Amino acid sequence: MRLLVAAVLASCGLALVTPAVSTANPMDCPPNCDRIPRTAWIAPTSIPLYDVYRWPELSALSVTAVTPRFRFEETCATSAMATDDPRTWAVAAKAAVTSPDGQWHLQSQVMHWRGETWRGGQLATAVFDDAVAALRACQRTAPSVSPSTTTVEQTRVAAVMSAPDRSVLHQYLIADPRNSTVAELALWSTAQPSVGWRPVPDALVLDALTVPLCTAYIGSCR
Repeated sequence: MRLLVAAVLASCGLALVTPAVSTANPMDCPPNCDRIPRTAWIAPTSIPLYDVYRWPELSALSVTAVTPRFRFEETCATSAMATDDPRTWAVAAKAAVTSPDGQWHLQSQVMHWRGETWRGGQLATAVFDDAVAALRACQRTAPSVSPSTTTVEQTRVAAVMSAPDRSVLHQYLIADPRNSTVAELALWSTAQPSVGWRPVPDALVLDALTVPLCTAYIGSCR
């Protein structure tokens, strides 16, 4: 019967059209919004101190973040997440690289809210705003810590925190309401680092956190 229909269409000068096959990375989103796409992570070469530590691909290290707190919250002794914190229902993943004392450690997280972008964008922005408020309150919640915000923009922040034991934390955080996503990068040393920090403009790191999200969440940045 199918052959007969095809023959009739052909005789009328018509052709059966095969649907176009999408060339999107199958790990991009959509359709796989129930996990963090591997293309959402910052490139290792864009992470500070790459020339020393040769950071690996973070997607290969990523695990589900059941309680996706930001790294600075530990340093600043920020209160535990409330039950209504939007992070508790985000799709979230964390990647970490640990090192011996005196060396730099790394943590990166990506959080995404499924559903309508207007709502997810509001949640991402709210989480970011709460994080900035917690950063600004750091010296009140952890009096021994000396925080300094080096960049504060509408959806981007960078900060440095140091403690009396000479440990130091470099914290970067962005929110992208266009794709309902928040991304974090943190590098820290638990003692005086044996490898000196290599100054890098905050904007370069913040951009490197943002750009992959436009690829991972297809069409979100048009």
